[in-house]
Amino acid sequence: MNQVHSSKCSKSIVLPLLVMGSDYSSARVSPMEKKTWLSRAVGLSMCASVKYSARGPALIPRMKTKHRIYYIALFSVVLLGLIATGMFQFWPHSIESTADWSVERRSVQDSPLVHLPASSPIPERGDLSCRMHTCFDVYRCGYNPKNRIKVYIYPLHRYVDELGAPISSTGLSREYNELLSAISDSEFYTDDVSRACLFIPSIDVLNQNSLRIRETAQALAQLHRWDRGMNHLLFNMLPGGPPDYNTALDVPRDRALLAGGGFSTWTYRQGYDVSIPVYSPLSAEVELPKKQPGPRPYLVLSSQTAVHMEYRAELEALKAENGEAILILDKCTNLSEGVSPTRKRCHRGQVYDYPQTLQESTFCVVLRGARLGQAVLSDVLQAGCIPVIIADSYILPFSEVLDWKRASMVIPEDKLSEMYSILKSIPQRQVEEMQRQAHWFWEAYFSSMKAIALATLQIINDRIYPYAARSYEQWNDPSVVKWSSVNSPLFLPLIPPRSPGFTAVVLTYDRVESLFRVITEISKVPSLSKLLVVWNNQNKSPPEESVWPKIAVPLKVVRTTENKLSNRFFPYDEIETEAVLAIDDDIIMLTSDELQFGYEVWREFPDRLVGYPGRLHLWDHEMSKWKYESEWTNEVSMVLTGAAFYHKYFNYLYTYKMPGDIKNWVDAHMNCEDIAMNFLVANVTGKAPIKVTPRKKFKCPECTAIDGLSLDQTHMVERSECINKFASVFGMMPLKVVEHRADPVLYKDDFPEKLKSFPNIGSL
Repeated sequence: MNQVHSSKCSKSIVLPLLVMGSDYSSARVSPMEKKTWLSRAVGLSMCASVKYSARGPALIPRMKTKHRIYYIALFSVVLLGLIATGMFQFWPHSIESTADWSVERRSVQDSPLVHLPASSPIPERGDLSCRMHTCFDVYRCGYNPKNRIKVYIYPLHRYVDELGAPISSTGLSREYNELLSAISDSEFYTDDVSRACLFIPSIDVLNQNSLRIRETAQALAQLHRWDRGMNHLLFNMLPGGPPDYNTALDVPRDRALLAGGGFSTWTYRQGYDVSIPVYSPLSAEVELPKKQPGPRPYLVLSSQTAVHMEYRAELEALKAENGEAILILDKCTNLSEGVSPTRKRCHRGQVYDYPQTLQESTFCVVLRGARLGQAVLSDVLQAGCIPVIIADSYILPFSEVLDWKRASMVIPEDKLSEMYSILKSIPQRQVEEMQRQAHWFWEAYFSSMKAIALATLQIINDRIYPYAARSYEQWNDPSVVKWSSVNSPLFLPLIPPRSPGFTAVVLTYDRVESLFRVITEISKVPSLSKLLVVWNNQNKSPPEESVWPKIAVPLKVVRTTENKLSNRFFPYDEIETEAVLAIDDDIIMLTSDELQFGYEVWREFPDRLVGYPGRLHLWDHEMSKWKYESEWTNEVSMVLTGAAFYHKYFNYLYTYKMPGDIKNWVDAHMNCEDIAMNFLVANVTGKAPIKVTPRKKFKCPECTAIDGLSLDQTHMVERSECINKFASVFGMMPLKVVEHRADPVLYKDDFPEKLKSFPNIGSL
């Protein structure tokens, strides 16, 4: 029986192998036949095992040596082919990929020569109607986990016309070389053209004066990915030429984006082009000493040499009227041989060092010249001098993201005669803030070609990935405010935080026994990640480490320098989680189930205040003002931060962005920091807080009236005053009233306690 079975097995497998081996490459084999061969191959292995076990290896027919070599060779070829195919499919590659944009490739002499026939096509002029959704292919950028566009730089070529004359008199300028180098060294760069979202030509068009317009346009059209300029970016700082000096590059560029240094409102395509500064070479040549914000010898200084005669006459009239407070400089005519005129300015024979003299003035005039964009703006910012920009219709650099009101004064040209009185009316505190902001703008966005290039790419990146875009604070706040360490919860998608757990922040003064009880209770909450104690008593040291409760999570004590209620909302570096539980040192009645449930609710609503003590604001018709209400009602408009969860982003807003003098008012009155936080969150989000669990009583049973702020007789009156004060500062009433709270689903059901997720939810 075994012998017959063995014979069938051998016949059933040899035949298909011969078919496959002899003419596999040309035969068309149906899927059914493939399945049959596979089943027979499996059958062969089974039959072989049967023969071996039943009659021994002697009965296995021996394959001829030449056939065996043939099949081994065939199998090896097929296997190698499959491996090669897999590597080709999955290995990163591109037919058009080029070498990195290295130093060697930037040598103009070594770059390939490209001749442009006179009949070469010319792109159309820039389309003023272009926007990101009409002239930019965002689908080419695709999705990537880092939310970052990929930028490809074309290899460097030398373009000449039919007679061999170059299209540019300067070739590749030092500034453009630095710009391309910065991009090639950045995280935006890719040398794989198939992965690129944005394409940057290696054709230098920074200075239109050095270009042959027609030939440059022909060179752009020769780029193998040009496609009417779609997804291409050109950098230009000096547009136009005599006599009209257009405010945008005159080179026909079709749909290409333009990063331009002198846009007007007539040529700037909002949301498509990027307005960039005109780079000042002095930024690299001169290092100015750091000067602190404050009063300076001159109120106003004008240092430009090519000022129109009408503007200069008005400036001279202002100086004659206001004396030594204004300094008007001009170019020098009596310099010694070898002295650079760009580094000197003169006034009535007296020579001033430039740009050092800019640091001697509070405000520096930036007037329009033949072009709207002026390099003096960069020099002024570097000196920490507040620019007074007098150039109607000028689109300020990076104005899409930078708040220039914080760093400059923009005065209409017809108001030049009123400049002195306008500047004199600005409060000194605001002046110092503007001086500080002006210098920081220069450091972050003007100081080098690298800074200009990366800011430009980041703006375009933010348009393509708006959900991952930089915030206003990240663009406009100096790095001392660590906005990069926190993400705003206010923009979609609103999803649970990535970092697990929450940080409990306990504000305390000297109630040590109550504090230790709070720590012990909080430590029982499963999602507690860290416990931070803010010790607000400068006259008494915290207890010794040995007497503190032993808990399973890190416990950190932060000592403050002043006794201020706002210390509880400071964005401490120790807060690493997104969720923060603010809790007083006398809230000992909340159970671990209540706290855990509150955290779970916050995870679903990370942009809300989620808390336990609910309060309400009411309008008092008799007194015609707002009133604070703590009685039990059917409505809630506030949850007190004596026990509340919130996103740590609001610590930054409270500390650095609280409107008016609210923060100082709270610290001076030692009251209402919780109301201030409710106002802030409601104003930013437009949403009401969420009260969780039914508990309403939060009084500490052991605390006396001397211990607690909220038990003072004047407390309720002050709370009403707070609401009215804050409403006047905000200019509105942002608090929202709701008539619901969040409770666990089964907490009131007649159900076994052990089957409930939160059995110990507490009572009123």
